[in-house]
Amino acid sequence: MKVVLAGVGAFGIKHLNGIKNIDGVEVAGLVGRRPEHTQKKAQEFGVEHAFTDLADALALPGVEAAILCTPTQMHAKQAIQCMQAGKHVQVEIPLADSYAEAQEVERVQKETGLTCMVGHTRRFNPSHQWVHKKIMDGEIRIQQMDVQTYFFRRKNINAEGDARSWTDHLLWHHAAHTVDLFQYQTGEKVVKVNGVEGPHHPDLGIAMDMSIQLKTESGAICTLSLSFNNDGPLGTYFRYICDNGTYMARYDDLVNGNEKPIDVSNVDVSMNGIELQDREFFKAIAEGRAPNSSVRDVLDCYRVLNDVEQQFEN
Repeated sequence: MKVVLAGVGAFGIKHLNGIKNIDGVEVAGLVGRRPEHTQKKAQEFGVEHAFTDLADALALPGVEAAILCTPTQMHAKQAIQCMQAGKHVQVEIPLADSYAEAQEVERVQKETGLTCMVGHTRRFNPSHQWVHKKIMDGEIRIQQMDVQTYFFRRKNINAEGDARSWTDHLLWHHAAHTVDLFQYQTGEKVVKVNGVEGPHHPDLGIAMDMSIQLKTESGAICTLSLSFNNDGPLGTYFRYICDNGTYMARYDDLVNGNEKPIDVSNVDVSMNGIELQDREFFKAIAEGRAPNSSVRDVLDCYRVLNDVEQQFEN
């Protein structure tokens, strides 16, 4: 299977490293805004073609699919562009930065019948997969999720410390991970939301601190704290408070409520959540089925984010 990848920043590199471990997939072209940097990464990963225009990459002979790791504001438009060009597409989280755009992507997916997957990586991390299996087996039921998403990003830089051409967002990017995971793990829709945000950064124009509360149909709740002001341990910490045990996850590490490590090494074929996400994308295309975290699966997450944003505006 020939694929192209757009966006060779920090997350694009994560996908390229993951794809190296997947048999039967060839990255035929890379797309980036900086020609020299894109060409350098193409040479580093043995990719034959480098472009600055996504349309040129999609026109390569034999290309079946695209992976989008571009700025948030481009996701919906480019996902639609890929499907209208007849290509399957995986777009990194978030699908869009508005509910209306997310709905339009789903409309085009239905119209074309092509695979459209969104990179909600938490569904694929072995730690969260382990918890999900316990839930599906009826062994535990979530009472509350307590989640902290903390970064130190007072300047517009990415995870590798390079300057960004776009501005990240706590709500439409980082909260999307938790909102989707909460609904995925509980198997229920969020029916009540509360949100408050702190002051907006004078230069970046975004809220640097945020607090969100969620409640599902059965009464399970989630409390989410987010910050770009946190000068300390970075990342996201998930606490699952269940009717039969407590579990804490940070990326691929999982411990119980007494800090006893839980072995998740045998949950899936890899411990790399991005690689597992890509494996699901390619497998779904090959099998002609909808992938886990298809646009249809995750659309309701963006409905909830829209509800939170409306509270901020009001």
